[in-house]
Amino acid sequence: MDALTLHIEPASPEPLYRQIVGQLGRLISAGQCPPGTLLPSVREVAAAHAINPMTVSKAYALLEAQGLLERLRGKGMQVAARKPGASTLQTRLDSLAPALRDLARQARELDIELAQLVDALAPLMADSPTSKDRND
Repeated sequence: MDALTLHIEPASPEPLYRQIVGQLGRLISAGQCPPGTLLPSVREVAAAHAINPMTVSKAYALLEAQGLLERLRGKGMQVAARKPGASTLQTRLDSLAPALRDLARQARELDIELAQLVDALAPLMADSPTSKDRND
């Protein structure tokens, strides 16, 4: 994994460290960052996204506290070994629940039908660099 895998939006109302925590948590949960994957250093991420290194350090520390990352002396951070059954489809869907609720509310406010929403979402899912077929 490299630092540019992360998509950080400075203009977002969500704090930068939470963006990092959320993205890495989802990548790990989906198995796109398997156990043992070395993460880019704090400095690499900070430099790649022009953000404060303390922001990245805070995100890594939170992920470590959640048991998703582990610190390797002299090597940085890596994805921790998974607990059995930790990455089910339902767990991954549950992590999307807040965003899905917000999307559903906005679609209702804009009077967009479910089929229209699915049609708009399908190409976004297909074009995603991290999308892959999953049959869980």
